[in-house]
Amino acid sequence: MKGFILTSVITGALMTNASYSEAALGDQILRKGMVHSDVIELQEKLNIKSYYNYSIDGIYGPITAQAVRDFQRNNSLIVDGIVGPQTVSALKEKRIDAPVTMIKSAVASADSSVILRQGDRGKHVSELQKMLQAHGYYNYSIDGIFGPITEQAVRNFQQQKNIQVDGIVGAQTFRVLKAAASNNTSTSNNSEKGSSFNINNLINDAKSLLGSPYVWGGTTPSGFDSSGFITYVFNKNGVSLPRTHSEYWKLGIAVSQPKKGDIVFFETYKTGPSHAGIYLGGGEFIHNSSSQGVIISRMDNPYWNPRFIGAKRYS
Repeated sequence: MKGFILTSVITGALMTNASYSEAALGDQILRKGMVHSDVIELQEKLNIKSYYNYSIDGIYGPITAQAVRDFQRNNSLIVDGIVGPQTVSALKEKRIDAPVTMIKSAVASADSSVILRQGDRGKHVSELQKMLQAHGYYNYSIDGIFGPITEQAVRNFQQQKNIQVDGIVGAQTFRVLKAAASNNTSTSNNSEKGSSFNINNLINDAKSLLGSPYVWGGTTPSGFDSSGFITYVFNKNGVSLPRTHSEYWKLGIAVSQPKKGDIVFFETYKTGPSHAGIYLGGGEFIHNSSSQGVIISRMDNPYWNPRFIGAKRYS
């Protein structure tokens, strides 16, 4: 009898796992409170489109719901936080227009004569948050509240653009934000292209090297070390990088949320950047592991997640 019960339990578990893995986004309506593999795919697509920058865990909680509402709002959909056929269809589109729409709207509405600081509320703060979010400095709800998180995003932007770092948005900060936003609208329509190289080509070149062995000091497909792999792929696509992680960590544009083609850095055996990979989107990056060669890993991997120290953009 015990053997029969055990067999039944195992069989049931296998059947459950099979149906779980066969599910795909669009098979059912998704809403807050669900835990499902469809939610994983939803979170990955929201991540690629820069609406979700948290753990890909398959749990449809408040953060995922807010990301869905933000996506719906910026794509002229019914804003209900429920993922039905229309939202799925918009998510599956290859182009990523939401940030472009967000930037254009924010630039048109932003008033450079207004000075914004922590404690302010209203539409001007919302437009500020949209511009900061589109540039990767702010990854939270557009709520029109200038709180500590918005102030830190402003400070990060000011520091990166060599503006006086005070967390206050005056005429100069607004002017630089608008100029940067206007420049980005022309390149963002080609969502998979950077200003100096084609990101799809970069990623394809990186993936073509999957399985290449790890060789200390190596810089060719016959054997790379960690930084040798990165510099080889970027150099092949017209971007010349220094030889070591610590050298190109000092270059590039720091981003709070990596996108395809960005370099993600990790602190492993010594203080500072000692390992890096190329971000692929969907929470994945490709890198050269000393034990496995060139492989694809997840950012939320228990080993890599706590060692992540930042991302840089070189396009």
